[in-house]
Amino acid sequence: MTTSAGEHTDRFTVLRPLLFTIAYEILGSTTESDDVLQDSYLRWADVDLATVRDTKSYLAQLVTREALNARRARSRRREEYVGPWLPEPLLLDCRDASSDVVLAESISMAMLVLLETLTPEERAVFVLREVFGFDYDEIAGAVGKSVPTARQMAHRAREHVHARRNRFGPVDERRTEQITEQFLAAAATGDIEGLMSLLSPGVTWTADHGGKATAIRRPVVGARRVAALMARLFQVARETPDFRFETAIYNSAPAVVVYTGDHLEGLFVFEVIDDQITNLYAMRNPDKLAGITIPRRISR
Repeated sequence: MTTSAGEHTDRFTVLRPLLFTIAYEILGSTTESDDVLQDSYLRWADVDLATVRDTKSYLAQLVTREALNARRARSRRREEYVGPWLPEPLLLDCRDASSDVVLAESISMAMLVLLETLTPEERAVFVLREVFGFDYDEIAGAVGKSVPTARQMAHRAREHVHARRNRFGPVDERRTEQITEQFLAAAATGDIEGLMSLLSPGVTWTADHGGKATAIRRPVVGARRVAALMARLFQVARETPDFRFETAIYNSAPAVVVYTGDHLEGLFVFEVIDDQITNLYAMRNPDKLAGITIPRRISR
């Protein structure tokens, strides 16, 4: 029995938000995830649908393999990367993820940075099991390992992540937005004490520049140092014509997008835990800013 190209497209389109989310959580890159989905679709278009028992499982495994291939291809580029590396910020086309604690945590900047400390295969296994709930037979097929090996990898990855991640709970959007607004108001007036009252003692500012933009080259740690940094940034903003900030939601967290006129300069994402800002993730690398204004749909 033959199938039409339209049926291939329909099945893929329905699952695209899920497939994009899998690729993004393995790669930490929206642009690479788009490429992975394009390559996966081309492979999918040649598949005889009569041989596919479970479309979701089949496509999830296909996308995982393509994402792992993409990770291997960029490994040398990562070794040569200048300065701290951060995931590409993810703009959602809605805030639905905030009501799903597992999904919101899985795409948070903190979690994506933590997942970088796993091997690519461990990361894929962790994501497929812990976030998407695939069984070990499916996971083993996706990463090219035996089922017992996949189980062992999942156990190691779970222990590694749980030992290192910050506590994560339901996102109180109103409260986090309120804290963000208070922080921006204090920064705009140079109120160092006001800034420090909103920062955790060990707060860290990390900027990804890739050697292609002006930025602080190493992470800045400590409430007073980060407060002083933000006060200086806003002082420069006041003295620069057409410099402006716009608030937004990226990776299910408050963010500020920075412009000079119509030129996108960068953005920074807030991590808020227990009413204190614990991390500020700044993106300055122009290559990683190219797609940040495109909203994406995610699901699990």
